[in-house]
Amino acid sequence: MSLLRQRKPTGTSNATESDPNIYQEDDKKNKAASKDKNPKKQKSWSCIDSCCWLTGWICVTWWFLLFLYNAIPTSFNQYVTEAITGPVPDPPGVKLKKEGLTVKHPVVFVPGIVTGGLELWEGHQCADGLFRKRLWGGTFGEVYKRPLCWVEHMSLDNETGLDPSGIRVRPVSGLVAADYFAPGYFVWAVLIANLANIGYEEKNMYMAAYDWRLSFQNTEVRDQTLSRIKSNIELMVATNGGKKAVIIPHSMGVLYFLHFMKWVEAPAPMGGGGGPDWCAKHIKAVMNIGGPFLGVPKAVAGLFSAEAKDVAVARAITPGFLDHDLFPHQTLQHLMRMTRTWDSTMSMIPKGGDTIWGGLGWSPEECHSPSRKRQIANDTQIANENGSEVVVSQIKHANYGRVISFGKDVADAPSSEIERIDFRDAFKGQSVANSTCGEVWTEYHEMGYGGIKAVAEFKAYTAGLIIDLLHFVAPKMMARGDAHFSYGIAENLDNPEYQHYKYWSNPLETTLPTAPDMEIYSLYGVGLPTERAYVYKLTSAECGIPFQIDTSADDEDSCLKDGVYSVDGDETVPVLSAGFMCAKGWRGKTRFNPSGIRTYIREYDHSPPANLLEGRGTLSGNHVDIMGNFALIEDIIRVAAGATGEDLGGNQVYSDIFKWSEKINLQL
Repeated sequence: MSLLRQRKPTGTSNATESDPNIYQEDDKKNKAASKDKNPKKQKSWSCIDSCCWLTGWICVTWWFLLFLYNAIPTSFNQYVTEAITGPVPDPPGVKLKKEGLTVKHPVVFVPGIVTGGLELWEGHQCADGLFRKRLWGGTFGEVYKRPLCWVEHMSLDNETGLDPSGIRVRPVSGLVAADYFAPGYFVWAVLIANLANIGYEEKNMYMAAYDWRLSFQNTEVRDQTLSRIKSNIELMVATNGGKKAVIIPHSMGVLYFLHFMKWVEAPAPMGGGGGPDWCAKHIKAVMNIGGPFLGVPKAVAGLFSAEAKDVAVARAITPGFLDHDLFPHQTLQHLMRMTRTWDSTMSMIPKGGDTIWGGLGWSPEECHSPSRKRQIANDTQIANENGSEVVVSQIKHANYGRVISFGKDVADAPSSEIERIDFRDAFKGQSVANSTCGEVWTEYHEMGYGGIKAVAEFKAYTAGLIIDLLHFVAPKMMARGDAHFSYGIAENLDNPEYQHYKYWSNPLETTLPTAPDMEIYSLYGVGLPTERAYVYKLTSAECGIPFQIDTSADDEDSCLKDGVYSVDGDETVPVLSAGFMCAKGWRGKTRFNPSGIRTYIREYDHSPPANLLEGRGTLSGNHVDIMGNFALIEDIIRVAAGATGEDLGGNQVYSDIFKWSEKINLQL
């Protein structure tokens, strides 16, 4: 046993020498024991871990949903929807095909602002690899990859309103120019598909794409767009047996085509030289969708402070984010600098001044609430001239005529109590040093503190004063605007000055063509709160935009929420702007409609989608989503197939547009 005991350590020693892994095992045991004796604190969960986990979860969920989307039969959505809501009605094109409707009149689509795609044809070095890639529309990938380069190429020259040196951005052509704004977000696609159901194709459908950033006349100067539209309409009419075209403009495209109808008949070189009967020979009907005939207050907020209700609310929720850091740039300042080079935005400044939009103490839409449910519950109803019921609200008076008020107290005050100091001759003061404001330099920095204070001390601005205000805060922009647009009311339309193109997009300073057989429709959504007036505050940001919508201003009884007064409309265009011309200005033979072109109003009361599977819905009254409204699409297809306004049933009105129009004292 003694021998065995002596050999055991010897064997262990030899094994140790021949097998070094034993040392490693001992080291592991020692480390484990050490850990047990001196346990270390576990690593805490960091923000980076949370972000990584969230990113992974989003990616896994996305791929899972993508798998389901490709695995599930295309009829599944319809099956589930029918199980929840009952049978789904046929799309208008399918329904009308069953009724026997077929192609008759060629149709022309005229897109509005921002909905048409723009692509790069020439750019600076930072835009290498983007030739003929979309800078606007599609995925907007370049906004995130190279935002400053994108802003540079989307901006126009601040002096000429045309291309900056070395940059050429041009509109996408064809139906794809505006069928979808972004992947999955339709604009014209649903209407095009329904027209195709009754036999339409590209030979009798034409997308009149144009660079929506330019002033209307400059689209002809730079791209000859108006001439192309004229030639295409003439070709379509000639190749379709002489059948006149049905024109379908949307949003700002309504103003663009109004300009076109004057341009095409005006003599060259200012006009197209088509002669005084061109429209009568080539156009059956103009079906305007969501037309801002008299402008939109939303355009004022965009030009004044680069915001609207949604932006103001987002800034209130995340203070500092939009004002300072995005990738990280001064977002709203860059946005203002870019959009103020887009002359087209000035076409939508409210027209008609206080006569149309009201003054300090009155407005046509006063005492109106856009909430349909609340009206039905609390208000009395009357019948309009067509016998349909409308609602008269009993809510608190709102001073909608004050498009901009500095402070809620000013917005609520009687007009006799508002003391104002005229800003127009005010000394603008010393400008902010450019070196302190980073890369962004807006006209507010040139204006200085004195001018900024003078704007706020004037307290309240009506539509008639908005033009003076914009001249004061953005003189370079408005100098270009004055050459291309006008916002007044003509006293004498026979005056030769109104033959200038700057008046052609203002229905209050021009006449409709002499085409008594033509029809004009105003098709728009109602039942949605739409921006009408704003409560502003003065900010102390040295290099930011000095004026902001005051989101703390709320008053449910006067339709004031988050600093914005709302009226009835489609969330973008108030009913007054979309409907007044067809309700009164052009109704019958007037000085604005000398040949008595028949006009029709077709309103579409908003109804949200019943469930998520309906997407953006088929009964929407929203400014863009209405392009998928089945009732609107059916009306358009019927007219394209030969119907008249009387065949559709004449006017279809849910709002108080006729009542409001009567409050406006306009010489007809």
